[in-house]
Amino acid sequence: MRVLLVEDDDRVAGAISSSLGRQGYVVERACTGAQALAAAPVDLVLLDLGLPDVEGIELCQRLRERDSVPMIMVTARGQDVDKVKGLRAGADDYLVKPFALAELLARVQAVLRRSATWRRRDESGSIILDDVVIDLAGRSVTVGDQPVNLTRKEFDILAMLASDPGVVFPRDRIMVHVWDAPTEGASRTLDVHVAMLRSKLGRPGLVETVRSVGYRLRPQHS
Repeated sequence: MRVLLVEDDDRVAGAISSSLGRQGYVVERACTGAQALAAAPVDLVLLDLGLPDVEGIELCQRLRERDSVPMIMVTARGQDVDKVKGLRAGADDYLVKPFALAELLARVQAVLRRSATWRRRDESGSIILDDVVIDLAGRSVTVGDQPVNLTRKEFDILAMLASDPGVVFPRDRIMVHVWDAPTEGASRTLDVHVAMLRSKLGRPGLVETVRSVGYRLRPQHS
């Protein structure tokens, strides 16, 4: 796995590169946005927002326009508004400095796993969980060969959870993905939408609540 680390701080870059290198990742470093844009294709981008030549959000957008490479923002900007901007710009995850290297490694593994899952399922056109079939391209769902009429947001929630069955998706991450805002009002709305989703699917155990964290998809046979 090749990782592009876009970071102008030598100390931070050294620590991250050493940690990833011990796990078998090949790390290439870019100190500026220009170097990042000129870099060879990689499997993952770790992107700092405080670069000397270009705003990190703009760089994220330009990288995202070029391809769908998985991307994690690694930055000292920890305000909710910064997280929302980063995720809207195309980042797959957002990690605030300072952080434990073990957490960074876990985030890297999770994003790469989700990315591979999405690519594999996009090729087949659907995700199959027991008798629930989620057609990503057609944005349709069937349960036991019977169509289920979901709203746009209900489908977005289900598709996000189905991208990595068994993995817990935090509430704020779902809210940013579906509503573009991790607000308290959206949090209450999320609960209502999940309740409606469960009712329409007729599989109450499929969407599981993880108390104080978020939701995950659990196939009925597990």
